[in-house]
Amino acid sequence: MNTRRIILLGICLGISTFSYSQDQKDSISQKVVQYAMEKFPSIRTLNIEYDHQAPFKYSSKENVNKLPENKVGGVNRVVIDGNKTVLVKNGWIFGTKINYSYNSFTLADPNPVSGVQTEILQDYHYFAAGLNVARVSKLFGKPFIYSGSLIVDGSDKHFERLRGILTGTLVLKTDERTKMTVGLAAMVDPTVLIPVLPSFSYEYKFRNGWILDVILPQKVYMRKELLKNGRISFGSEMAGSTFYLYDLYGKKKRYQYQQLEINSGLMYEHNLGRSFVGTLKSGLRSIPTGRIFEKSGSFNDYIYEARPQSSFYINVGVSFNPFEMKRK
Repeated sequence: MNTRRIILLGICLGISTFSYSQDQKDSISQKVVQYAMEKFPSIRTLNIEYDHQAPFKYSSKENVNKLPENKVGGVNRVVIDGNKTVLVKNGWIFGTKINYSYNSFTLADPNPVSGVQTEILQDYHYFAAGLNVARVSKLFGKPFIYSGSLIVDGSDKHFERLRGILTGTLVLKTDERTKMTVGLAAMVDPTVLIPVLPSFSYEYKFRNGWILDVILPQKVYMRKELLKNGRISFGSEMAGSTFYLYDLYGKKKRYQYQQLEINSGLMYEHNLGRSFVGTLKSGLRSIPTGRIFEKSGSFNDYIYEARPQSSFYINVGVSFNPFEMKRK
């Protein structure tokens, strides 16, 4: 399960409570879950995505030694998310989450003697599961939501890590056109660069139907309802992927690969009926860096680093949202 997704859930929990009084705890909590699912497909009851990234070149280095430029022949990824709200009672929300991702890509492997390149197919499986709890409360007379998550992950070979995340989100302003929150996320995870991260969200509805949707540090979008059951968005969002590797360089050790992605372009969402929502995203994907490090190390303590060139991507998904997005 991606650390970023848990942080975003904490932010969403705060935005959604703007129109309810504190004595309606269970009603607030239900609205919290509903709003979060509408905002992010990855935290709906079921979400399935297929992602393809076009071929790209990349530069790399092993420790401090630069390696020759190489090429990836394309990346294919399948992501499946499952979420279940177990209990909503007295302002508390208890839930579970599972995540699976399959990454497949081809690497060009040059023969040092002939110079001829052959393609090598590599694929990796990643699993994660988590227990989540959130509490709807008040702070300084304003809605305040705090949440915690306990997450385990691994591969098809081994269980790997146990991580924890705590978030707190304070609603600063809510009215018919504007919603604004601030928050903090603390992560118990040796791989993260910054263990405590601030968050900020801002939503503004323009009179012409466009909506500015900002959730930092994850995304900035301009959205507009389209036709009867659709919504189109333009902007950028930050994503990432990770998986585990084994026995590199002849060493019987466990390693982890992590990369940060910035996807810029458009997104179209369509209500398919019967609580199903289809999503199409496409544009330019930039990967500032991808690193391999020992499991006992951290992202900064890497043994291999790649810097890919930007390339085209397309993502197709379908999700099940029991609340079903309402189009006005």
